[in-house]
Amino acid sequence: MSTIGYQHLRALAIFVCVVDEGSFAAAARHLSSSRSRISEQITQLEDDLGVRLLQRSTRKLSLTEEGRRIYDKVRALPRLLEETVEIATQEKPSGRVSITATHDVGYTQLPPAIASFRKLYPDVELDILLSDKRLDLVAEGIDMAIRIGLPRDDSLIGRVLYEDRFGLYASPDYLEAHGTPRTIRDLNAHRWVCLSNVSPGGVNRLFRGKEMISVPAPHYELCNSPHMVIAMALAGMGVAQLFPSTVRRDVASGRLVPIMPELSGETMIFSLVYPSRKHMPLRTRALINHLLAARLFDAPDTSG
Repeated sequence: MSTIGYQHLRALAIFVCVVDEGSFAAAARHLSSSRSRISEQITQLEDDLGVRLLQRSTRKLSLTEEGRRIYDKVRALPRLLEETVEIATQEKPSGRVSITATHDVGYTQLPPAIASFRKLYPDVELDILLSDKRLDLVAEGIDMAIRIGLPRDDSLIGRVLYEDRFGLYASPDYLEAHGTPRTIRDLNAHRWVCLSNVSPGGVNRLFRGKEMISVPAPHYELCNSPHMVIAMALAGMGVAQLFPSTVRRDVASGRLVPIMPELSGETMIFSLVYPSRKHMPLRTRALINHLLAARLFDAPDTSG
């Protein structure tokens, strides 16, 4: 009865090399080994399999019927093993890396970051998944995510990218039509565009220094997508709590106007989250290090 297992993969690869090279001596030269050592390994493989693989003569080797059938099954093994070693020992990052983020962060923050990454690592290609749902990185095989907060799951690692606080914004058209609020009482009279997990029921929790102020919106639209809330604010539908880091270009172009900068939401931590892996591919490590070091996600200073 043969006892063959995964530990015989190398011996089977040596067997293929012997057949391809035509002799033990040629296989030994190809594998930087000795003829006697190669012969011993093939003999041991035959003993473990319980069948003869090669007929030996002083002039040449020939395959037995069983040897030919086994060779046909494992002839690709040396190439597969070589490619496996190349992948495991690569010195230059290559391959695909997947990253997920919400739509607002993805549209406003990721393009410059991944553009500079591509210049540094042209052999690494990205799979970018934008979703306002919190995807399961492990279950869905995603390499990393940009998220608010740090992970509570011990199987995930979180590294802080930047911090940001909600500010109040509206479009110039909206302010021209409804006036610019100057006081809390003024805010109470305006229409709002609210992010559902930030302002449930249209109640906006804001801070003036350490003082917490609750501003209930008398009229409001409620949406679960930060990116859609930005679009609605740009369309002149009302006052919105938005992250300065995601609307900096809209503010710079005049499409959005900051309102009552003395008010802000809670401080939120944006983190890079990825599964805890002992042996992380070079391509994944390269993207993590780039995003952490490039400082491309710094939130703008809105204190002035």
